[in-house]
Amino acid sequence: MTTDGSPPLPGRADDLARLEERRARAVAGEAQLLLLAGPAGMGGTTLARRLSATHTAADGRVGWATGTPWESGEAHAVLGQLLGREPAGTDPLTVAGELAEAVGDVPLLWVVDDAEHADPASLQALSTLVRHHRGLPLLVLLVARTTAATPPETAAVLDTVPDRVEPAPLTPAEVQALAADRGVALQLGTAERLARFTGGLPGPLVALLAEQPAAVWLDPDPDLPAPAALAAGVRAELAALDDDARALAEAAAVLGDTATVGEVARLARLEDPLPALDAATRVGLVVTQGLGGTTVLRPRDAMTAAAVRGSLGPQRLAQAHRDAAGLVADPAVRLAHLVAATPLPEEPLAVELEQLADEKAASGEWSVVAQLLIRAAAMTADPVRREQRLSRAVDALVGAGDTRGAAMLVPQLEALRETPMRNAVLGYLALVLGRPAEAETRLSRAWDLVNAEREPATAATICQRWELHSLARCRGRDLTAWADRALALAPEGSAAAVEAAAIRGLGAASVGESRDALAGYLDLAEEVGHTAQSQRVTMARGWVHMVVDEADLARAALASAVPTGFSGGSVRISLWARAWLARVQFDAGEWIDALATARAGLDLARTTGMRLFDPLLSWTIAQTTALRGDRVAAEAVLGEADAGPLDYEIMRVPSCLARAAVAEANADYGAVIRALEPLRQPWAGGSIDEPGFWPWPDVYANALVVEGRYDEADDFLRPHEELARERGHRSACARLGYARGRLLGGTGDLAGARRAFETSLELLADLQRPYDRARVSFVYGQTLRRAGKRAEADLVMQSARDLFAPLGAEAYVERCDHELRAGGVHAARGSRDDLGLTPQEELVSRLVAQGMTNREVAAELYLSVKTVQYHLTRVYAKLGIRSRAELAALRRTS
Repeated sequence: MTTDGSPPLPGRADDLARLEERRARAVAGEAQLLLLAGPAGMGGTTLARRLSATHTAADGRVGWATGTPWESGEAHAVLGQLLGREPAGTDPLTVAGELAEAVGDVPLLWVVDDAEHADPASLQALSTLVRHHRGLPLLVLLVARTTAATPPETAAVLDTVPDRVEPAPLTPAEVQALAADRGVALQLGTAERLARFTGGLPGPLVALLAEQPAAVWLDPDPDLPAPAALAAGVRAELAALDDDARALAEAAAVLGDTATVGEVARLARLEDPLPALDAATRVGLVVTQGLGGTTVLRPRDAMTAAAVRGSLGPQRLAQAHRDAAGLVADPAVRLAHLVAATPLPEEPLAVELEQLADEKAASGEWSVVAQLLIRAAAMTADPVRREQRLSRAVDALVGAGDTRGAAMLVPQLEALRETPMRNAVLGYLALVLGRPAEAETRLSRAWDLVNAEREPATAATICQRWELHSLARCRGRDLTAWADRALALAPEGSAAAVEAAAIRGLGAASVGESRDALAGYLDLAEEVGHTAQSQRVTMARGWVHMVVDEADLARAALASAVPTGFSGGSVRISLWARAWLARVQFDAGEWIDALATARAGLDLARTTGMRLFDPLLSWTIAQTTALRGDRVAAEAVLGEADAGPLDYEIMRVPSCLARAAVAEANADYGAVIRALEPLRQPWAGGSIDEPGFWPWPDVYANALVVEGRYDEADDFLRPHEELARERGHRSACARLGYARGRLLGGTGDLAGARRAFETSLELLADLQRPYDRARVSFVYGQTLRRAGKRAEADLVMQSARDLFAPLGAEAYVERCDHELRAGGVHAARGSRDDLGLTPQEELVSRLVAQGMTNREVAAELYLSVKTVQYHLTRVYAKLGIRSRAELAALRRTS
């Protein structure tokens, strides 16, 4: 309940706030005319009543009128309701004057509900009133539903209202909240389906929640009827049609949203459908729409279709579905019609559904496979066969990325006897939900139970799930071992074999066999052709291209693996593709694109519940946001990404990298070390150090040097440098090279530092990595300045700034500017107010005056804390002050 005791309005808070804002302006003496518009059931009347209650509680006056179809032609019918009498005048201006006198001095809210049926003369007078009497304490709220039955003259006046509120459809979460307010607990998957079915309209949602028994909402796949009032309206519309038009509307409801006009006409047995089409579209029961070069004929919405089907009765509806099955070409659609026409289990139909599912599985069309197997299970009477089909259906749902749908079927699955496949499916679901302990327990049990000789297909599936588990644990050797087992068990060319081979390449790349993996992907791509399985192969190939610094090839492959519409592609694969595409875009300096890709992926991951991908996508968002100077937003991203447990390495590693990136952008190198220290622990997995996968060793080593931990940095760098050289990995060598250069500079070997920096820049010269080049130049410039080479440092630092600026890396642009001022080569005369401060003293004093500690200033300028204290002591002496507070006050007044 709200503070005034009224129930909350899920999804309508912003709309109500806009209405309240207009009411406040009216109370202040600024007349307002506002249109609240949308489809029937949008909640417009509820919003208007809530606003009226607020206005009345504030001692305002409220007048209410309702438009009706039979009064829409009677001039001033609505005004008669508001005034309690007919106005004396006839023209809008004269009537507006009468209305102005009726308003008076007390704030007035006039509501015209069902304004789509209001008479035009009343609407014209109200509009004229607000335009010509702007100082009145008046809000006129018109509540109108979009409908084809609105008279043209009324629609024309409503179209002239410039200020309007159009409530958005409720989201699934808002549907859940609305249901909870009414004592109904909905799973998110059911809420998503209900939101689609009702168009997110509160009116029909509330009606269905009230009309249907509680058991309906426990069904993971309920057959939703139309709300009673809507169904009655549809029956009336059908009754008003002739036989042909009614048959056309009924056929459209049976065939669904993608049937052509010709298919609908054939089912309705109409040789010339145009007269019937005119009649059915005139009342709005059906609509036509261009789709893929053809014209489809469909019901106006899902609820209308349900109402029309409900009007047929069970026997006629079953016959209509059987007739439809004989007309459609798509075998999956044909079988769906046969299932709809079959009220009891029928094994031959279940077998046919399962056989088609097997065909679709061979090409990796897991969304289609899942629906076919769910229907097959429903048509199965034998409990063992039903169990097998249901297990496979849940497995296919997870493969398609529909974890919500899979989770809704878990109670049914857990109620079945324990089998290897049941455990494998539950382990697979735990995996994508980011629960490694549960996944490992389930998969271990599945492997213990399976007899690979008798059930090679099930054993191969279990091996595949172990592959994915190993991928998420960053354990390349384990991954390839499980992949080899799966390939030995699965028939050559099968879906299981293809996916095992696709994932195996990632394992091979993670242990230094990237070129072999890429060669294998070329053969595999030719084998799978343009099927849904190609999405897996293309994504994996793009991932490996990214690892070996082939940005163009990586970008092209990953971008083509993002869509899921073609041949039933997998959301899980799409999320991998989005995550790594965002990293390729980030490395290439395409930060706007990287943010868009990562944010779209994060929305998809959270919508589907695939939490495994949250940190991976949040990494790019947090790093880019921090580098662009928005620290608050970056910290918020980190907080959201770490809101739940991060148990898989594929979650923990990018979480660490994101925290380190934000800390580095803030020049907090102690925090960088703390963020990355966990990656040195045994949990990090066997592939965490492979060059090209996770760019963390250089960041960690650089932070160690900045913090003065030279020996630790040297010990840490050596094995990573050796591995990068052994792999011939250019960008990894370059990144490690700048950390080595900073270390050499810090220990006094300037010649060695120069060689390290120059080598790094040469390695990056023709790679699409502007951010890495900028980082190398930045650290190079800092090292030269510390060595006293100010003129040379100035040139290098300017080069770094010129690379950071186009990226939008404001955090580093500002630091480059600090460095350039500290160098003093290009410092402007008089910039230190002639107080005798050196460039370094000037910069230290400015940062301290901003509230930074000595340690923070030291990290920002790459100085020791003692050096900062030395400069600060000299500043105090030169300025004749004794404290940081006095320095801050002096800087504010200078």
